[in-house]
Amino acid sequence: MTRDVAVESTSPRPRDRYLVGLVGEGITASLTPAMHEAEARALGLDYEYRIFDLIELGRPAADVGAILADAQTAGFAAMNITHPCKQLVLDLVDELDTDAAHLRAVNLVVFDAGRLRGYNTDWMGYRDALAAGLPEASFERVVQIGCGGAGAATAYALLTQGTRRLDLFDSEPLRAAELAARMRTHFPGQTIATLSPEELAAAIAAATGIVHATPMGMLHHPGVAFDLDLLPQEAWVSDVVYRPLETQLIRQAARRGHPVLDGGLMAVGQACASLQIITGIRPDRDRMQRHFRELISDEERSVTGKGGR
Repeated sequence: MTRDVAVESTSPRPRDRYLVGLVGEGITASLTPAMHEAEARALGLDYEYRIFDLIELGRPAADVGAILADAQTAGFAAMNITHPCKQLVLDLVDELDTDAAHLRAVNLVVFDAGRLRGYNTDWMGYRDALAAGLPEASFERVVQIGCGGAGAATAYALLTQGTRRLDLFDSEPLRAAELAARMRTHFPGQTIATLSPEELAAAIAAATGIVHATPMGMLHHPGVAFDLDLLPQEAWVSDVVYRPLETQLIRQAARRGHPVLDGGLMAVGQACASLQIITGIRPDRDRMQRHFRELISDEERSVTGKGGR
């Protein structure tokens, strides 16, 4: 059985060399290894990051426990966890950070003194993105579209930042209802409601901000999930998609004069938080952000054939 611990209560033992991995499906193009390794070099650390793509390995998600055990034996310092293993790892760690327990998802396992400690840095990444990218924003009344894994992290972060009312909408109503019920348990003093399709327009019209947390807007899934004409002029717009950084939603919202937050800040934020938990050293967030945007720019040039490598 796992037990809850606070992130602040644990400090990993310093290592001469850090071997870190990422396990999940379809992750060979992940930018996480490059982000971690570049910042670690800048910090003077001997740091190597490896990919464990379950599809390429021909292994099911249920094998994540065996992969973690092998990594621990091989001397890994930590493993990042992504889809579809974030919930499976909950029952595998010896100690579970309180926020990861609330979110029912682990995206970082740290090996320390023979024990596995589980954390969730996704919500930390969005919390820090809000502070960095929307410092003057009002979180009085926020509408969130999408209640999957990313949506759970953004909802949790919004509520920790003091959102007074959070309206949740998902194409699968049961998913929105489940997330709302879970968040109400941890934030009883705040209003957390679900929206029907008929209620969505009125909620957007009354919002101080809106979060888009579905795959729509990705390179191979274009589109905008709601009508921007409904949104008050002063309301902010946030997208969790970062490939591309400028989604159709972000581009259209910026043109209309809305404050915007692209998905890159959340991606960098979770990587920054993971690196700090793993090493005990505070990374330079601005430096990581610059490097991340260089990586995205290189990737986009490669896709379009304009100066690509």
